[in-house]
Amino acid sequence: MGIMDKHKILETNATLLLAGSLVVVSIGGIVEIAPLFYLENTIEEVAGVRPYSPLELAGRDIYIREGCYVCHSQMIRPLRDEVQRYGHYSLAAESMYDHPFQWGSKRTGPDLARVGGRYSDAWHVDHFIDPQSVVPESVMPKYEFLLDVTLDGRYIQELLQTHRFVGVPYTDEMIANARADFLVQADPDGDWSGLLERYPGAQTRNFDMAPGISEMDALIAYLQMLGTLVDFSTFEAVASR
Repeated sequence: MGIMDKHKILETNATLLLAGSLVVVSIGGIVEIAPLFYLENTIEEVAGVRPYSPLELAGRDIYIREGCYVCHSQMIRPLRDEVQRYGHYSLAAESMYDHPFQWGSKRTGPDLARVGGRYSDAWHVDHFIDPQSVVPESVMPKYEFLLDVTLDGRYIQELLQTHRFVGVPYTDEMIANARADFLVQADPDGDWSGLLERYPGAQTRNFDMAPGISEMDALIAYLQMLGTLVDFSTFEAVASR
């Protein structure tokens, strides 16, 4: 009996074909999954990556609430055209504290993985108030109401505790100072020393250029840090513990 005849038997016998498929899939699954049981961490640590500051984390929640991920991805693939347009391809470590991650698969607007520092705070304010005023072809809706919604950080400590519960390494000190750090990051006259010690590289200023802390402040603080934590000119992976 030739090999083609044997193959015909497999194709014409549904039960045998199902059993054979299960065997093949099981072998492939074991080869892919088994090594993970022996690895302490599947994500290499990268110098500069840290948990979000309280204000950045609040801004990220607003970003998710408003569905920004529906039109903007946060994952630059290692393809030439993407790297040339958006910057260094995304690292897994950059999303290690994201719950949920914002990689996305749809780009009605540009990828935002490296948007931090590309535009001024004033540009972002104008863009949220009237997107078409800065990008005429934009189909993005207006978000001027973000300026009118004030935040007091009343539940920010609980938010950090929730993220620690799912694995984000917020320390007791970070949680104890959560509200103070939340309030001081957008205070142009505040003492930022403690905040910067706990969250190196955090940007400190009045982001929406208006009195008080608004949802606009938090959202811009989040956007302005995206892609800024890793210095890709000297990028070097840190060995996993």
